Amino acid sequence: MDIGSLIDNEFSRNIGLLTEGEQARLLNAKVAVAGAGGVGGIHLLTLARLGVGKFNIADLDVFEPVNISRQFGAFHSTCGRHKAEVLAEMIRDINPQAEITLFPQGVSAENIDDFLEGVEILVDGIEFFEIEIRRLVFNRARSKGIYAITAAPLGFGATLQVFSPQGMSFDDYFGIGDGMDELEKLAAFAAGLAPRPYHLRYLDRRKVNVKERKGPAVAPACTLAAALVATEVVKILTGKGTVRPVPHYLQIDMLLGKMHRGYVWGGGKNPLQRIVRHFVLKAMRQASS
Repeated sequence: MDIGSLIDNEFSRNIGLLTEGEQARLLNAKVAVAGAGGVGGIHLLTLARLGVGKFNIADLDVFEPVNISRQFGAFHSTCGRHKAEVLAEMIRDINPQAEITLFPQGVSAENIDDFLEGVEILVDGIEFFEIEIRRLVFNRARSKGIYAITAAPLGFGATLQVFSPQGMSFDDYFGIGDGMDELEKLAAFAAGLAPRPYHLRYLDRRKVNVKERKGPAVAPACTLAAALVATEVVKILTGKGTVRPVPHYLQIDMLLGKMHRGYVWGGGKNPLQRIVRHFVLKAMRQASS
């Protein structure tokens, strides 16, 4: 990779907000993105334009017309094509020197170590309902000393949670354990993602179908989530700014003009979080039936 040429040309307008040394750091860094759909796709493109130079991309799905409203690799011309392959092409169109390894079967227990090999940061773009594979990638990243970031698009907003390998674990923050059933785990995940669920003020809950694993989502929320993730990647890799791992969280709702930086004391053990989880679980059980 010709770092000097990339800094002088493709990424020259980053300089001034990043130093040449910081830009070189990004170009040499490898980031793993699990999922190349709604948030995963825009995470990848934002990081590529920021100058991250190496990617592992995992996704087992293909684009469909229903993805066009919010997935940034979805066009009529890409329907039927593999998501990870499309995003890899788009990244190479941004930076022809980018180093990309694809995992077209998605992430699994069999390939998780290969997926995280040489990676400095894991970025979560996994579909909301896939809780077990998400637990696998976060817990394995932690065991390997890798930072992990998730930013959920919720309504016209997004949340941000950063997991330091030395800090609170994924399971501890969300209050998830092996003895819970799938809906209990999803309810705990939802409660931890949005300690302040602003989007519920205007969400039509009749459009959420837990049984079919789908719910409403809009492109601006995915774009905001990508901006939050990319900024944290810069902080972690370059030391600019302050990284606030969980139980810290950041939540923004652009429709309501709300922003809150909070701290969930004790993570999933927090009594208030347990109450919230109870009501989320009740709503999910009603929706699934």
